[in-house]
Amino acid sequence: MNEPTNFDTSKDRPRNWPFRDGWNCPVDEWDDPVYKTAIQGDRLSDKTLCMISEQSNGSHIFRHYDVHTLYGWSQTLATLSAAQATENKRSVVISRSTFPSSGKYGGHWLGDNSAKWIHVKYNIIGMLEFNLFGIPYIGADICGYYGNTSEQLCQRWMQEGAFNPFFRNHNGEFIDQDPGSWSPPVVESNRKVVETRYTLLPYLYTLFYRAHIMGGTVVRSMAHEFPEDSQCWSLDEQFLWGKHLHIAPVIYENHVEKEIYFSGLNSNERWYNYYTGEEMYQTADGSSYITVPAPLNYLPLYLRGGAIIPHQKHALNTQKSELYWDDGESIDAYENDYYSHFMFNYISNRLTLEPLSFNYRSILFTLDGIYIYGLMQTPKEVILNNEVVTSSKWTYFQNTQSLSIKHLQLEMSKTHEIVIY
Repeated sequence: MNEPTNFDTSKDRPRNWPFRDGWNCPVDEWDDPVYKTAIQGDRLSDKTLCMISEQSNGSHIFRHYDVHTLYGWSQTLATLSAAQATENKRSVVISRSTFPSSGKYGGHWLGDNSAKWIHVKYNIIGMLEFNLFGIPYIGADICGYYGNTSEQLCQRWMQEGAFNPFFRNHNGEFIDQDPGSWSPPVVESNRKVVETRYTLLPYLYTLFYRAHIMGGTVVRSMAHEFPEDSQCWSLDEQFLWGKHLHIAPVIYENHVEKEIYFSGLNSNERWYNYYTGEEMYQTADGSSYITVPAPLNYLPLYLRGGAIIPHQKHALNTQKSELYWDDGESIDAYENDYYSHFMFNYISNRLTLEPLSFNYRSILFTLDGIYIYGLMQTPKEVILNNEVVTSSKWTYFQNTQSLSIKHLQLEMSKTHEIVIY
């Protein structure tokens, strides 16, 4: 718990209490503010201390009302400090209670939710809010903490949850709900979406790098990315990783279709199906709301034109992006220049890979494959570092207007250039 806990505050007959009267808090402006709060109980002191309680740090006396929210913040700092001092490595700290600036020291877990469909939507909203609060490492109890989940609910929640920065399937003393505890088709669906997440971890890691050094969000709403598009302002059932990965999970029972809004289709934005490279177009009546098939084993996922998305095994898409990587353990790896940083540029069918920093050398960085979506014409040839790439290494898919180049094995410590003619 991230607070002083007393489940019997202001109860007429507390449990395990030998006296007739309990600890009753006075009715006052601190425990009973004139405005309505969002707490589950009737009073701010429910299950904790009276708000007028006093505590001291040795030199100052504070009213509990003024410091109650600082418990989680303080515990996060102390826990992180102890963990780093013990192992001399970075650590992961997750707290249910956080405060402004907590995001610098730890992540936030959205607390004990329930196995209900509406809580999948609450999960999305919580992620978006906490990224705006400056706490990008955020996630919920996938499939629900309280109550017995259902197979379909857990399957859909695993699809949405795989794109929580903090991804954890967790519950109380209810039925088993781990990814491998369901029927074979659902286990396969869970495996597929978890593998998709792991494939995209280099992109997620780079988003956290940028959030660390520049601030900003890792998960963001459509309204955040497209504030001038009024159609995005009320969208809370689809979201983005960074600027370029569009996630549109199904969050309603028995639904096997998903209506998705693609901002900018009526102007210069281009969106592609993540799995096939198929480009999305407005409907016949000019709408950017597109209903797509979404069977139970399918998560609608899309790429925005104009970026390179690094994968564990592949690099993907078009125009300009970057990849940041370090050992995942060292404290202040960026500040101590113990990392590798690569820049990708794609201009006029010319892709350039340039290592900006290559000081983390414990693993071999190789670029094995590239997928380019939205290539309108069949290439005549592909040139790598001024040499022709054999046709057995590249394939153009006319139906999706996409190009696959494989088996490159390029050392990323060097600059490379690929030109498509």
